[in-house]
Amino acid sequence: MKQRLAAILAADMAGYSRLMEADEAGTIARLRTHRIELIDPAIAKNEGRIIKTTGDGMLVEFQSVTDAVKCAVEIQQRMKRRNSDVTQDRRIEFRIGINLGDVIFDDDDVFGDGVNIAARIEQLADVGGICVTAAVATQIADRLEVSLEDLGEKTLKNISRPVHLFRVGIEGSVLPAPPDEKGTKRAVSKPAIVVLPFDNMSGDPEQEFFADGLTEDIITELSRRHELFVISRNSSFVYKNQPVNAREVAEKLGAQYMVEGSVRKIGDRVRVTVQLIDAINDAHVWADKYDRRLDDIFAIQDEVTAAISATLPGRVEAAQRDQLARTKPANMAAYECALTAKVLHHRSTAADNRQAQALIDRALTLDPGYAHAHAWRACILGQAWVYGWCEDKEATWAEIVAELERALALDDNDADVHRILAAVNVNNNELTTARYHQERALSLNPNYDLVVVQQGELLTWLGRPEEGVEWIRKAMRLNPHHPERFWSHLGKAFFAARQYGEAIEAFMHLSAMDHVQHAFVAACYGWLGDDIAASAHMKKVQALAPEFGLESFLATLHYAQKADTQHIREGLVKAGANDDLPAANDIAAQ
Repeated sequence: MKQRLAAILAADMAGYSRLMEADEAGTIARLRTHRIELIDPAIAKNEGRIIKTTGDGMLVEFQSVTDAVKCAVEIQQRMKRRNSDVTQDRRIEFRIGINLGDVIFDDDDVFGDGVNIAARIEQLADVGGICVTAAVATQIADRLEVSLEDLGEKTLKNISRPVHLFRVGIEGSVLPAPPDEKGTKRAVSKPAIVVLPFDNMSGDPEQEFFADGLTEDIITELSRRHELFVISRNSSFVYKNQPVNAREVAEKLGAQYMVEGSVRKIGDRVRVTVQLIDAINDAHVWADKYDRRLDDIFAIQDEVTAAISATLPGRVEAAQRDQLARTKPANMAAYECALTAKVLHHRSTAADNRQAQALIDRALTLDPGYAHAHAWRACILGQAWVYGWCEDKEATWAEIVAELERALALDDNDADVHRILAAVNVNNNELTTARYHQERALSLNPNYDLVVVQQGELLTWLGRPEEGVEWIRKAMRLNPHHPERFWSHLGKAFFAARQYGEAIEAFMHLSAMDHVQHAFVAACYGWLGDDIAASAHMKKVQALAPEFGLESFLATLHYAQKADTQHIREGLVKAGANDDLPAANDIAAQ
């Protein structure tokens, strides 16, 4: 046994039994996700060591009191941000207590008053709060910019003497900023959008509730998209039942784009029309209408909300791209640099990737705290890593990981951050971790077409292609203006589901196919026994990738089931591919 002075952090999950009773599997999954993404990395970063874990809590040792408090504040601040979009009854929240005292260490376990006091004061902490002893408060008073509230002396269970306690305030930026961020000002100027109350054109008072509810739902869903600034409901509903001048309203609310709509009941049907207006230039950007049977008004509201909130951001981005085409890069703000970098990234060429890296770097120079840009820098570097457009793959991977960690620390609630984390982990064959981030992205924005289609991709890799097909089709329904690559994802899912005709039809929607897509079509025809068509597509593969090798190609796929890898191998062999073809140095998966 060894005895030494140590800072002990005790953490416990509030309402654990209630959450487990309501949703045992979901609670365990969410808790595991928080551990992987937030808690364990925060402990490691602050040089802590987890001594003991229970179902709903843990004991952590720190050699420095300052590190223990910094870790606790980071966990509670970030958990608060994570819970901002979670209903009260599903929130995972912690109480944390920290004590400095003599601790006995024996066989990787800890004993003594130092541990007991930490566990007791954790129970007195507020939900989402931190409680510390006077010994801890004295140590951090001049070292950390934290607020301390004196709680006086408290009597603790099974502790003979009263213990003087303090509450640590976690509101605001209580920790010192890293040296490179001090004095940094936010430079992001995202497009602002206002959703005006939809007009009830039916003359039916019951439709008024539907129109208002639809408007509110659209505002809520658009607010999930961190690349937009959405004007609040309180501001937009001032204009309910009033004639509006688009330019005047936009100027008063500071919005560049305006959404207007109407609801009309026609017999047993309801029609919803919606239009997106560039209020600054007084120009229509996009319009659509939705006709539905009036069987379930709430189901209609959900469906129309999902379709509009999935389509609108893409239309706003397209309008922004048109404007940026006339803008000199030197004059771009951080958001505009990031947007242009995305466009270049989607072109998927080495030259465009280099330009995208330069622009995303400029965005982060303008605003080092721009979480969305950090996530997209990881995505752009990830493309270079996958396609072999980087000189040092190991160093590039380290950069990708660092960018994603930075993005997560800045904003846990950006669906794009978790979407990109999931994609990068798929490319690294870390499918379990990819699932955690994919589920997080879906919970943050279930109507984001890029998140929804990626759910279909991931399920395909995991050996559940039939479900994958449904998710990809859902993404296509959500955004009728979806990227062409969605068809490629659908084709791969159909192939894995052994639906070869449907797979070929999906691939035929592509205006041009790369060697990976030709390989999948060749494998489809191989299984169908059409030797002529299979051979023709294998010739396309060889023309586009002269060094194509069967084994090197299979190594770029991410199937969790060996049977799925063997399935495409056999299809390609049937199409004429040989194991003895020369291996490529880097064949990148689409």
